[in-house]
Amino acid sequence: MAKIVILYKQLTDNEYEIMTEKEKMLSGEWYDAASDPELLSELYACRDRIYELNRLHPRETATRDILLRSIIGHMGREVTILSPFFCDYGSHISIGDCTYINFNLTVLDEAPVTIGSHVFIGPGCSLLTAVHPLDAQERNKGTEKALPITIGDSVWLGGNVTVLPGVTIGEGAVVGAGSVVTRDVPPRTVVAGNPAHIIRSL
Repeated sequence: MAKIVILYKQLTDNEYEIMTEKEKMLSGEWYDAASDPELLSELYACRDRIYELNRLHPRETATRDILLRSIIGHMGREVTILSPFFCDYGSHISIGDCTYINFNLTVLDEAPVTIGSHVFIGPGCSLLTAVHPLDAQERNKGTEKALPITIGDSVWLGGNVTVLPGVTIGEGAVVGAGSVVTRDVPPRTVVAGNPAHIIRSL
């Protein structure tokens, strides 16, 4: 059963400190996603900036770029992200160079989400790092953990692709529209379906 427990991080040979809920979250441990003040403050600060971003005129490209770079932890050169765009923290997202993200991407970046260079992401995609307990009582308390997602260079995600927690999509892979990616995708393969499976190699 998933439960939030007190965890410690080692400072020196003889000194330990209790991990914060944010540290647990980024370490892939079960944490309090519902009521931790630090996490809630960061969530709402990001939502404020997302609200502003999604209401900008599309021709305000310079303002959009400045605002996006204030939201996203690392954003390379010549990155296009069309609105609407949604994420939880933003600071846990890294995007390489020359990547194109179409309308309505949702990124639940409770864990790191790494998107490579020259990636094409179709409309309506979701990158979901959050894992909820199967036990309803624990789930209702707001217990959660998160696993990272990595999308390699030159990957193409078709429209309405969902990538689940802990998945790595290898360089040059193509994911067919509407697929649900539940496990790692080898480089230079075409996958599709729910759950996504290998169709062929490239």
